[in-house]
Amino acid sequence: MGYYDQDYEHVRSKKKGRGGTFFAGLVGAIIGALIVVIALPRLGIETVNENDIQIEQKKEGKTTNGIQQNVSVNVTTSVTQAVDKAGDAVVGITNIQQSSMWQQQAGEAGTGSGVVYKKGNGKAFIVTNHHVIDGANELEVTLSDGTKLPAKLLGSDVWTDLAVVEVDSDKVKTIAEFGNSNSLKPGEPVIAIGNPLGLQFSGSVTQGIISGLERTIEIDVNQDGVVDWNSEVIQTDAAINPGNSGGALVNLNGQVVGINSMKIAQSAVEGIGLSIPINSAIPIIEDLEKYGEVRRPYMGVNLAGVEEVSQYHRQNTLKLPNDVTKGVAITQVDPSSPAAKAGLQEFDVIVEMDGEKIEDVPGLRKHLYVKKKIGDKLNITFYRQGKLEEVTMTLSGQTF
Repeated sequence: MGYYDQDYEHVRSKKKGRGGTFFAGLVGAIIGALIVVIALPRLGIETVNENDIQIEQKKEGKTTNGIQQNVSVNVTTSVTQAVDKAGDAVVGITNIQQSSMWQQQAGEAGTGSGVVYKKGNGKAFIVTNHHVIDGANELEVTLSDGTKLPAKLLGSDVWTDLAVVEVDSDKVKTIAEFGNSNSLKPGEPVIAIGNPLGLQFSGSVTQGIISGLERTIEIDVNQDGVVDWNSEVIQTDAAINPGNSGGALVNLNGQVVGINSMKIAQSAVEGIGLSIPINSAIPIIEDLEKYGEVRRPYMGVNLAGVEEVSQYHRQNTLKLPNDVTKGVAITQVDPSSPAAKAGLQEFDVIVEMDGEKIEDVPGLRKHLYVKKKIGDKLNITFYRQGKLEEVTMTLSGQTF
């Protein structure tokens, strides 16, 4: 009993100590809580009670027992608004060809993209790239809802890589709005819309920025290793892949500012996509729609860059001064052409047009095709037999 009593007393004294400690702690906690409640409003911190939490959870579609429910979040942004506005105007274009004269069955040669820009008289008009429709026996347009329509080629232009096709407009609901590519700024957000790798990924949207303006890309039209044309393009890091060709480059207002055309595809290169500025594309589109061709000024000559000519022929055939290393040599003059009427001859070397230096064939074509119109006067400075001469011609038109 003595052992039990001593043990009981020991336990009871422990309980007294714990009780006192617990009571003191409880009082401290209550006082601390009161201080926090009083201080929080002064510190600008809002308190949230359990009822508030339950209400917010119900608004967000969550249960209060900790089970997560599906939540519908409004993620409307300027990007989604732009895509909503322009997305359905971007279509797929299928190039159908016969592989040989012996094969009667036509097959799909490739798929690109296009942009519906106009409706009228029961027709819808679509701009795309020349290389998307090149060699096609038939064309088929796939709308954003999957509807397939036979398409007719109105015209294409190899120099600018643009083409226009038409379809019946009954099922076409959305038309793109053209913006102003001249107002673009480096760093401005843009969106590429198209069909990378074919219709499986139709309507794909990628976002990037304007990486550069007025980029010059050398184009070898006939694949002979000689540069034929310098194409001025917009550079963007929005992903552009095969199948995006002919699709839209869109600003945050949902306006088309470029027609996606190509990318730099090298193992060490990433994020360099190229797009034809819409301001330079519009006159080409209008000509192709109206005339089926681009109505450009015509000189009536065959040309070769001086840099392509051997040193021997520079001195003995063209008879150029030693310090003249750039320019464009005339290798043939068409009879009754503007050049012939102006008196230009074979082996004349053009070095200036309208006071602007001409260093190569792409530079001559750019001056002629971009800066001049049919009926304009063109002042030419050239070397003949080593002597500098000038002549003025009136430009006419010819189909290309």
